[in-house]
Amino acid sequence: MRFIHVCFQINYTCMDTKLTLTIEKDVIHDAKQYAKQRGVSLSEIVENYFVLLTKDSKSESFELSSTVKSLKGAFSASKGFDYKAILKEELLKKHL
Repeated sequence: MRFIHVCFQINYTCMDTKLTLTIEKDVIHDAKQYAKQRGVSLSEIVENYFVLLTKDSKSESFELSSTVKSLKGAFSASKGFDYKAILKEELLKKHL
């Protein structure tokens, strides 16, 4: 896997802030093509994505449905279970 560093400039009302991300070269290539096809900058795409990610955390809390509440505690993992490692492994299998 080859990674390269990318700098994005995110525009805010009063200031611009640079953000450095490490992203796979192929992902950057695809993202640039995606942005070009839609007539937007990569910075706009990243900024909009971050806005969407943080939007939920800023909104008022919500009530869980009874179905979701019933699922709480339904899964009990073993003491050494590392879901992040398993998730990473599965995502690598899927995308490589």
